[in-house]
Amino acid sequence: MKNLKNQEGHRRRLREKFIRSGISGFHDYEIVELLLTLGTPRRDCKQQAKEAIRKFKTLRGVLEASMEELEEIKGIGPHNAFGVKLFQQISERYLKEKILGTIILKSSKVVFDYLYQSMQKDKKEIFKVLFLDGKNKMIEAEDLFEGSLTSSAVYPREIMKKAIKYNAVSLIFVHNHPSGNPEPSDSDKDITEELVFAGNLMQIKVLDHIIIGDNKYFSFADEGLIEEYNLNFLSIKRNKNV
Repeated sequence: MKNLKNQEGHRRRLREKFIRSGISGFHDYEIVELLLTLGTPRRDCKQQAKEAIRKFKTLRGVLEASMEELEEIKGIGPHNAFGVKLFQQISERYLKEKILGTIILKSSKVVFDYLYQSMQKDKKEIFKVLFLDGKNKMIEAEDLFEGSLTSSAVYPREIMKKAIKYNAVSLIFVHNHPSGNPEPSDSDKDITEELVFAGNLMQIKVLDHIIIGDNKYFSFADEGLIEEYNLNFLSIKRNKNV
């Protein structure tokens, strides 16, 4: 009984500390502890929180861990992992709603920062399309394809139909490499060129294709490949007109 009162007093002090001064002054493990106690408010989660920081190295590492990875820690189950999962999904929705209607194409890094948390932990490749208006403001973002990217798995026609539906003026493609290495494969390059060609035919501009790896990314636009594919399209078009 005394131990339970001590636990309740400890959690109450953490909550009061947060109400007084916010997150500043908290140790990383204390933040994780607060999240873990959302799902199990009457359990002492201090040791599990410390073990989570040890296992995943940083607070960011814990917050980006999957449920399966969190549950590998003794004492963390579906119930007290709930708080971390809740935080992950609220963060993803908040970031999406925050960026909708705002100018996002200041740089490829802005897109990377927006999507990294949600995409780097996926165990399979996810192909996402960002639909933009004439001022480069995001209208919508959709996951359209899953699995290894091949020309038979990504359908330019479907993407262009969605672009017309949203009245999009331009597009950004994003997909992840679960291996952690963002360098594009030959298939990635071929698909990107096909999509640039399809966009040119429909008068919808492809601004970039970004591949997300482990805390790093590859931008087709930054490397000059989007411009190269546009020039290839113009060259083919001119030759056909001759």
